[in-house]
Order: sequence, then structure tokens, then C-alpha cells
Amino acid sequence: MERTQKCREKLERMNKTLRHEEADRVPISDFFWGSFIKRWQEELGLSADTDIYSYYDLDWIVTIPNMDPHIKNFDIISENDEEVVVRTGFEAVIQKKFADPMPRYLEFDTDTIEKMKAFEFDDPWDDRRFFKGGDNQVGGVGDGFVRDLPPWVDTVRALHPNFPVYGSLCEGMEELWRIIGSENVMLWIGLYPEELAAIVQRVNEFNLELAKAQIQAAGGLLDGMVIWGDVAYRNDMLFSPEYWRKYFKPGVKAIIDVCHENGLPVIYHGCGNVSRIFEDFIKVGVDAYNPLEAKAGLDVVELRRSYGHRIGFCGNMDVTVWADASEEELKRVVLTKLNAAKGGGFIFQSDHSVPSNVSGENYDYVVKLVREYGKYPLDLGEYDIPELG
Repeated sequence: MERTQKCREKLERMNKTLRHEEADRVPISDFFWGSFIKRWQEELGLSADTDIYSYYDLDWIVTIPNMDPHIKNFDIISENDEEVVVRTGFEAVIQKKFADPMPRYLEFDTDTIEKMKAFEFDDPWDDRRFFKGGDNQVGGVGDGFVRDLPPWVDTVRALHPNFPVYGSLCEGMEELWRIIGSENVMLWIGLYPEELAAIVQRVNEFNLELAKAQIQAAGGLLDGMVIWGDVAYRNDMLFSPEYWRKYFKPGVKAIIDVCHENGLPVIYHGCGNVSRIFEDFIKVGVDAYNPLEAKAGLDVVELRRSYGHRIGFCGNMDVTVWADASEEELKRVVLTKLNAAKGGGFIFQSDHSVPSNVSGENYDYVVKLVREYGKYPLDLGEYDIPELG
């Protein structure tokens, strides 16, 4: 399964960047809402099957195996032309209105601490997670709704010749809230801190084995790993940093250690403002942090000033600016953020994912800006910040 020359160049670009070396240029990629893809195709006069990653020859792509605790197809509770309500392998009941960007969680079957204590996980090494098609919640229920996904390894193999391919998995909080709901996670931390800690340990063990199994199933075709892990909101952590450090952090470190032992860099995707635990992500070995939400007060230039090259950054292009700004303002913002790429360590992406209020023209313009001004050595003109050189 030989890779194209362009793919080899992209992989070298990504790996150099994550080693904090200057490659030929700053890497760029993103996560996209399906509604944005449709708008982008229409506004640029492209066919409905045009793939945005191929069109722009983007620098990396993430894949999602079956991470559901229970491996099963969705139970369809109700369905019509406007919406579907399903029960998934997380034993969560989810309403997906097709016109809305994200689903709504209606209930969680595991709604007491006693039920969670009794909750059993299917084998993380089960071949069906990687080698069989079917439904899974993380891959199938989001801004879109997809059933009968192809076998994960088929997706990896199809992408491998043309893109650096990253696998992905959830850390403890991301897996747990999908089983019991975010409200119960935070409530039970207060009511049953020790009981929940024991449950978190079980979740951590499941995720670690899933990481090992995923790496083995890929057979050497993965180039990195994404850890999904939202533990913060716009202003702060969702719960005590001390609790996270004591019980969730060891699970993150264990996954990163396994990835690094297998030569895989790790990009951690965590929404919200994680300022109070950013040093912890550095200490456990996160190679790059994503998405650096601007609306949560994060600025990649300030982060580079604060943390230097102890961690890489991936994201921080404010999608509200991307949607509404003029070309002149977009140029100012993009070139200013590219200062964080001096010395490597910065992958240009949105500060979450690209939504449908971003026009196809604005997205196209920003990609071309990054390709033009992101060549090393960087020449950012009036937007250069000398102290970051």
C-alpha cells in the first residue's frame, strides 16, 4: 500500500512540526460540519461528491473506530423525515433532528451510581470494532447521522496512500459522560467521589486497551492518535482540577505512553478553557493541543509566549471571525496567528470545526493565505511579532 510522494511530504511536514522543527510550510487541515461541506461545494461550484481533504490536499485526517462500550447496531425508537431517535451502544437515547447541527441526549439508561457500578464493557479487543462494519455512536451520531459505517481498517487503508492518518479514542471523561451524562458525572463527583473514582479507573483501563487494540489492528498504518477529551467549558474546568489530576490524568498519560512507545504522536482535542491544567498536558506528553477555542479566551500567540515550545498547538482560528470578517481582517488574523508557527509546533485549523456559517469563499481564502504566507522561513510583514522569532 504505497504512499504518494505528496503524502510522504505531508507526513514529514506533520512530524517535523510536532517535533518543533520548521518544515517546508505550516500544516493545515480541519474537522468539518456536513452542512459546511454542502455549502462549500455549492458556493465553489463543485460536485456533491467533491472531497474537501482531497481538493485542498490537506495535511492530516482523523478516523474513528467503534468505541462504544457495547458493540451493537442502533435500536431505532422512532424515525421520520425530520428526525430519528435511537439507543446506542453507550445505552444512551439520542434524538437527531436532521436540520440541526448537533444531536440531543434524551436519557441515559445508566442513571444511578449502582447501575454504573454494575455496568459491563464489551471486550475492547473485539475484532468487530476494527474489522466489521456497523453502527457506532461516536462515528455515526454528531452533526450528521450515519448508519452501517464501513469497517474501520478499510477506511484507514483507503486514506493511507494520500494522507497522514490518525486514529482516535476517548479519554475517561469523554467515554464516561456518554454513558451517564455530563450532569451525573459532575454530581457524582460531589456525592460519591470514591465510588466514581473506581468507575473512572475501569473506564481508563477500557480506553487504554482500546488504544492498544486499535494500534495493533491498524497494522502499522497509523501516523498518530487523537484523544477526544472535553473537561472544560467556556470559562473554566467542568469540575475540580484536583479531581481530574488524581483520577483522569493517569488514564490520559497511560494512553500517551502507549502511543509514543509505538511511534505515534498524540493530538489531544479538548474544548473549553483548560488553562488550569495546561501544564499537566505538557507533563503527560501531549504533542499538540486542539482546538484552542478563541471564544474560551485562548490565543495561540499568547500560549506560545507562555509555554514556548514545550507543547504544540493545533487550531485557534476563530470561526466567528472566519464567518464574518472581511478579507483584509482575515489576512490580519491569519498572519498574526502564524507567528505561533515560528520554530515549528503549530498546525493551522479552526478553533473547533468549520460550521456552515463560514462561507466557501472565506474558507478557500484562508487556506490560500496559509499556503502562501505559511512557507518557511516565514515572512509575515507588518504582522510579524519579532519576540516570537
